[in-house]
Amino acid sequence: MKFILPLFAFVLSFSTISAQTDAVDNTRYQIVFHLTSGDTLAHKALVKQLNNLLHAAPKSRIEVVCHGMGIYFLVTEKTQQAAGIRDLKARGVDFVGCENTLRERKINRSELMSEVRTVPAGIIEIVKKQRKKWAYIKAG
Repeated sequence: MKFILPLFAFVLSFSTISAQTDAVDNTRYQIVFHLTSGDTLAHKALVKQLNNLLHAAPKSRIEVVCHGMGIYFLVTEKTQQAAGIRDLKARGVDFVGCENTLRERKINRSELMSEVRTVPAGIIEIVKKQRKKWAYIKAG
């Protein structure tokens, strides 16, 4: 009996931990992701992170700002994540392309996925979000 009670407490503590990790966080986080990488593995990882985040905290507001090589994540003919972007957009994620990058790389706005909006300067968009207390995550 002396052995069973501590064992029961030990097992109960694990079920409590498990229940806590499965709980949904209804906090409305505001998070801006910054993508500058053209690496398709980084793009795939970002889509996975965004899905995981929305699973854990579904009321979050999320914006993904892409510039530099990261712009190719949003180019219709280049991205390998079009389905993921469409799904995430339908769930409220905002995808933003930098117009400076578009000009520099000679990419026409029409080459971006329809789910994308543009801003004059991606870095300034990130700074504006940070000034409004959005959390910043460097995605790649």
